[in-house]
Amino acid sequence: MAGLPRVSGREVVKALRKIGYEPDRQRGSHIVLRQTAEPHRRIVVPDHNEVATGTLRAIIRQVGLTVDEFKALL
Repeated sequence: MAGLPRVSGREVVKALRKIGYEPDRQRGSHIVLRQTAEPHRRIVVPDHNEVATGTLRAIIRQVGLTVDEFKALL
């Protein structure tokens, strides 16, 4: 298993848009993304310069990707 990349919150949003997530709303430094197709999952991404590795791993797991699949989206 490969290590996690160092990415910003905006880069995470950009990658997740490629697989069907759209920005729903933002409050402060948290961007809420909503899946356009069923089951309309919601994912919260912190709008930071660098997303913490544990947070990034949790986001990747919630959207149902592997680390390598996520890296391919970047």
